[in-house]
Amino acid sequence: MILWLKGVIFNVTTVDLKRKPADLQNLAPGTNPPFMTFDGEVKTDVNKIEEFLEEKLAPPRYPKLGTQHPESNSAGNDVFAKFSAFIKNTKKDTNEIYEKNLLRALKKLDNYLNSPLPDEIDAYSTEDVTVSGRKFLDGNELTLADCNLLPKLHIIKIVAKKYRDFEFPSEMTGIWRYLNNAYARDEFTNTCPADQEIEHAYSDVAKRMK
Repeated sequence: MILWLKGVIFNVTTVDLKRKPADLQNLAPGTNPPFMTFDGEVKTDVNKIEEFLEEKLAPPRYPKLGTQHPESNSAGNDVFAKFSAFIKNTKKDTNEIYEKNLLRALKKLDNYLNSPLPDEIDAYSTEDVTVSGRKFLDGNELTLADCNLLPKLHIIKIVAKKYRDFEFPSEMTGIWRYLNNAYARDEFTNTCPADQEIEHAYSDVAKRMK
């Protein structure tokens, strides 16, 4: 997604992680993709890879993908952890607690997406802007923060519906606006796995209720 947004031409090769090719195993033993090699150096930390790409693929040739507002980088950063606890829980009597924790994290993200950013308020200083109309976390353009959060939100949407019959509440208008804007962008939809692949990947993770 980052490479696409940077305008870099790249090839995609899929591999079976249960039968990794030897050269893949030799590159970064004991780790799973994504990882990156550059000038013989292997990077396995996703955040470090993002930072590296942002530094090397820089203006004027490539667009900057960093955020203007630091808060955008941490918005929704606890949503996936709360989802993981929710989906792995096997006890029916505690399901409600985990669901409430997930909803609380989602509501916090929804509030951020619906809160106008400083430049939105400045741009319409003659009017009182109470609800943001921006498309993404940091404005109307996709940033590294979106590359991090959007795939996680998409996974939550697919997996929680399939295994827990849970959907994002319709009143969370900020999250739905955010997702619908993302689904309108090729950079996002064409780098997402198929829904069935996501469901299959979580078939062992999503524990049955007892």
